[in-house]
Amino acid sequence: MAVSLAIDPITRIEGHLKATLEISEGVVRDARLTGGMFRGFETILLDRDPRDAVQIVQRICGVCPVSHALASCLALEDAFSIDVPKTGVLLRNLMQGANFLQSHLLSFYQLSAQDFFQGPATPPFLPRQSAPDLRLGEAATAMMVAQYVESLDIRALCHEMAAVFGGRMPHVHGIVPGGASSAVTDEHIRKFRTRLEKARAFIEERYVPLLYLLSESYADLARMGRGWASAMCVGVFPHPDTGGGVFRAGVWAGGREYPFEPDKVAENVRYSWFTEDSGGSPFSAPPPVVDMDKPGAYSFSKAARYDGMPMEVGPHARLWISDAELSPMGRELAPKHLGIHASRFRDLGETFVFSIMGRHLARAEETWLVAKAMEGWLDALTPGQSALAPLPALTNGEGFSLTEAPRGSLMHCLKVRDGRLCFYQVLPATLWNASPHDDAGLRGPMEEALTGLSVPDEKSPVNAGRLIRAFDP
Repeated sequence: MAVSLAIDPITRIEGHLKATLEISEGVVRDARLTGGMFRGFETILLDRDPRDAVQIVQRICGVCPVSHALASCLALEDAFSIDVPKTGVLLRNLMQGANFLQSHLLSFYQLSAQDFFQGPATPPFLPRQSAPDLRLGEAATAMMVAQYVESLDIRALCHEMAAVFGGRMPHVHGIVPGGASSAVTDEHIRKFRTRLEKARAFIEERYVPLLYLLSESYADLARMGRGWASAMCVGVFPHPDTGGGVFRAGVWAGGREYPFEPDKVAENVRYSWFTEDSGGSPFSAPPPVVDMDKPGAYSFSKAARYDGMPMEVGPHARLWISDAELSPMGRELAPKHLGIHASRFRDLGETFVFSIMGRHLARAEETWLVAKAMEGWLDALTPGQSALAPLPALTNGEGFSLTEAPRGSLMHCLKVRDGRLCFYQVLPATLWNASPHDDAGLRGPMEEALTGLSVPDEKSPVNAGRLIRAFDP
């Protein structure tokens, strides 16, 4: 007998999400994801001083505020032809990098790890759960619980790193139009470096090895949740001299790679609770207008598409597009735990990468790669150099930005008339991954990945939660 199952809310994610699953014979046959909250930031920003946007948009997300601050500034700098000094680029990379580290640690340890272990029943550890399908032995479980507790301190260090140059975290003050507002001193560099060294040691000795161990223990989840097997990255962490990023822009679809072209991005709203004219190009679409009576609509998320195609975004997409090097731990552990000899990310293969465990492992590998790059940016800083370009009059202009948040690709578009914002659009990562069906009826990436998922017990659909959290919506 077919069963219709609603998981509402999806717990241990950042936001409001519902999953409706159609299950028969222990397999998900169809899935719909409902974004349950209207935010309205595009309307909030209208008629404001453009310099206000950098603070307001950070409130879109308390986990990745640095990315929104950066995207807003980049859009203004594009609109008014502002060149950010080299030191400003380095400081932005460092703040963004610290944000990536803390977000990835949060995503796995605090939000996802409880899908794979059960803690002791006594303080200060986690309360006992009734989670099914826990496969780690006693020693491995004790190790994982200890890492969970330690990760709380490491994540705090990452927040402190961002605050060294950002002034505070979350919601930094240090990223402003024209560059970064913090001075660079030897003391700043020392404070940042001591924290980064501790974070990198945790990533290398704990986080990355654990994900390879889990991928072996949950080998079936390393083949489950393929979805569209598409990937998109718009580029992030630019080199201050060459402009090339740690992760380059590109698109992967149908087993082939294509260059990324911004004008191929569009938002579909056929199944979203917005009027039909709320969709289209993010460069021109008006602020969304809510229509709760719209026939067939089931989400406040729009359906972001690239050239009409659903795209997965996030760590696995970035690493796949750039075919990034694996960590030394990964090169050593992949043959042992995965049975794969790999030196670069694509060597792990599509089947593994586009799976529940593949997406989790990609997040760990990216955390190592970003931490390594941060050491280079820190070494390149020169105390006393200016990080901020002077601002021209922000009177009339329009611009857009492309960067990556920890969860995936991020675009901000804006227009300024007579010194006030007259247009603002934000296209964040979750409008790609957790999108509803599009105008052509295609499922969003997470919906497609849920379809075909094994759910042996519909009363406890643990695999659905595992897959959703692997995308970190």
